[in-house]
Amino acid sequence: MPLNQDNIRLLFGLKLKQLRLDKKLSLSDLSQKTGLSLSYINEIEKGKKYPKSDKIMALSEALDVDYDSLVSIKLSKKLEPISELLQSNILTELPLEMFGIDPADLLEMLSEAPTKLSAFIGTLIEIARNYNMSVEQFYFSALRTYQEMYDNYFEDIEQEAERFLAQQGIPENLILDEKHLADVLTHQFGYEIVAIDEEKYPELSGVRSLYVHKSGRNRLFISPQLESNQKAFVYGRELGYEFMKLKNRLNSTHLVEAESFEQLLSNYKASYFASAIIIKGALLAKKMEAFFAKTEFDEEDLVRMIEFFNTTPETFCYRLSSVLPKYFGISQLFFFRFNNFAGQSRVDITKEMHISRKHIPHTIKDEHYCRRWVALTALYELAELQSRQNAKKILCRAQTSHYIDTKDQYWVVSFAKSMSPTPNLNMSVSMGIYLNDDVRSKIKFLDSSSIPHREVNETCERCTLFDCKERMAAPTVLQRKRKNEAIKKAMAQLTKE
Repeated sequence: MPLNQDNIRLLFGLKLKQLRLDKKLSLSDLSQKTGLSLSYINEIEKGKKYPKSDKIMALSEALDVDYDSLVSIKLSKKLEPISELLQSNILTELPLEMFGIDPADLLEMLSEAPTKLSAFIGTLIEIARNYNMSVEQFYFSALRTYQEMYDNYFEDIEQEAERFLAQQGIPENLILDEKHLADVLTHQFGYEIVAIDEEKYPELSGVRSLYVHKSGRNRLFISPQLESNQKAFVYGRELGYEFMKLKNRLNSTHLVEAESFEQLLSNYKASYFASAIIIKGALLAKKMEAFFAKTEFDEEDLVRMIEFFNTTPETFCYRLSSVLPKYFGISQLFFFRFNNFAGQSRVDITKEMHISRKHIPHTIKDEHYCRRWVALTALYELAELQSRQNAKKILCRAQTSHYIDTKDQYWVVSFAKSMSPTPNLNMSVSMGIYLNDDVRSKIKFLDSSSIPHREVNETCERCTLFDCKERMAAPTVLQRKRKNEAIKKAMAQLTKE
């Protein structure tokens, strides 16, 4: 990937500073040797200025290196990790200001201690490689962190959604469906909506939608296999792009197409807009208030609510994660999605979000997630029902989970459904609410006999529940931890003798 001018200046400055230090020259020494001012050299080393050719020549002569070597973007082995980071353009593509980081301060850190920071960056890159983490996955992780920082609630997008609904004259109780949203796209924004020809382009059979702007025309190609509520969300997202004038966009939501963090951020904003116009926050809050006031829990109540909003379980849970902190002050939440092929034991977390704290469960590579989680038991139950041709469209299950080691308790609701058209692939999406006295006072059905209570843990490898019938692996991580603790204790005793 070609470097931009900011990174070229920084690379030159890093190289200049490293060469100067290798020669054991101070800024003052180099200033005297080159005739350049001390402040000017300092700005070069910090990546703020790039010298003209005559000044580069003076620097190369003073440092006893040839001109071409000095201007080359190739860094020494000590600084290679920084070079790799800069060539990925992560520093310039991430809007660091969102995370409270001044880019100028970060660049100064790089120039002040390049070797030490290079070692740290090298460690991060090595970790990313070990987990096969691509630049795109790094962007997704940064986006998730951004969502979590703001409790997944963005007032500016909520206001844009309300302004759109007001302009369209949409009453509170009217739920926007596929037809209504498609009409707005075609008649007000000039879209042409076309079904993807999967016989002609079989490679696109898994692509939900593809936006093409050509010759002044907006064309939206959409998978004919999508359900009505999925199409409604796609149309709502396109309206988000158009109404909020988001320019740097994804043309599809496939990871292969993501080129920058800004594209993912725009896609998230457009998706948030779609969920806000389809599932109006105030209306959802009213329904959830009535739902929480019930003394008995009924799984079908939530399924009917999803159907009322003409949405998917995933969009419903994501929208709920925005509404609960805003309207109910329930902010300690987690959301995650599991995928599983029916008949197979392996399950994968494919999406997660934690609000207010890092909750359990969360992604742990190469270990076996606790089979007592309702997210997994719902998947296995769905597969069993499918084998008997008796599966519901959406299977809803809930439980109160007691974590053995931490004593934390969560009320977790999970929705399992098939992920057609992929054969045998099922998905469960779950919302977990951390239980404390405040939450218990707001949700009246938590003591309902219809909600099972189960002891759970993170993974089999970390679990102290040795007689667990659902165990999939030995508690190797726990055993290693206890062995290390025993070694430390013996070493401490030996030291005292």
